[in-house]
Amino acid sequence: MTQTMEPMAPLQNVGICLTALDRAMSRPRHLPGLVVFHGPSGWGKSTGAVVAANAHRAYYVEGRSTWTRKAMLTAMLKEMGIQPGRTIPEMADQAAEQLALSGRPLIIDEMDHVVERGLAQIVKDIYEASRAAIMLIGEEGLPGKLERWERFHGRILNWVAAQPASLEDAAELARFWCPGVRMGADLLRRIHDLSQGSARRICVNLELARERAAELGLDTVDLAALSGLAFYTGRAARRDI
Repeated sequence: MTQTMEPMAPLQNVGICLTALDRAMSRPRHLPGLVVFHGPSGWGKSTGAVVAANAHRAYYVEGRSTWTRKAMLTAMLKEMGIQPGRTIPEMADQAAEQLALSGRPLIIDEMDHVVERGLAQIVKDIYEASRAAIMLIGEEGLPGKLERWERFHGRILNWVAAQPASLEDAAELARFWCPGVRMGADLLRRIHDLSQGSARRICVNLELARERAAELGLDTVDLAALSGLAFYTGRAARRDI
C-alpha cells in the first residue's frame, strides 16, 4: 500500500524525483540500484516521493527516530502486506524476496533516522538480496552520513540534490492552493524571496495572503494591497515587552 495520492502541484522536485526513480528502475543489470534524494527540509522531497511511489507502485516507508531493527522491518513488511516472521533475518529475507518477486521499488523517506539508528546495513542487505531499485530520501547532510558505511556508499547509482523552489514553483503553488485569488507578480516575488527555497514556507505565506485577501473582500492582491501583512520567514516572532 503506497501513500494516498492527493492532487499535487507539479513542482520541479516532483519531476526530479520521478526521473531519479525511473533511472534506477530501468538501469542495466550490472549497475547499482540505490538512489539518494537529499535536500533541506521543506523543499518538497516527500511530495515528490509520494508522487513517485504512486506512479511506480513503490513500497513506501518513513523512518522514525524510535526505530529498531524489528520496527523498521515490521514497517516494510506491513507496507508489503506480509505477516512478519519471527526473527530479524527471516524478516529481512521476506522483504528482499517480496522486492525481487514483485519487481516494485522501495522508497525509504527520512533515511537520516535509519542511518543514525545504525540500521543502514540491513537496508544494504535487503538491496543485495533483491537487487531492487531503492530510493533513500533525507536531509542535506545525508550523503555525508552515508560515507561512514563504505560498502553501502559504493552501491549508490545516483546522488540527486533537491532544488530550491523557483519563482515558477511559487506561481504553480498559488494557482493550486489559492484558485480564488489572483496574486500579483510583485507579491509572488516577495513571497518567493522570503521563503528561501522552501516550498512549505511558500505555502504558508500564500495562505496568509489568501486569508488577508478574504478579509478585505479582494480577488486580486498585490504587495500594496497587503501592506503591513507579516509574512512567515521561519523565524519565531519576537515578543514585545
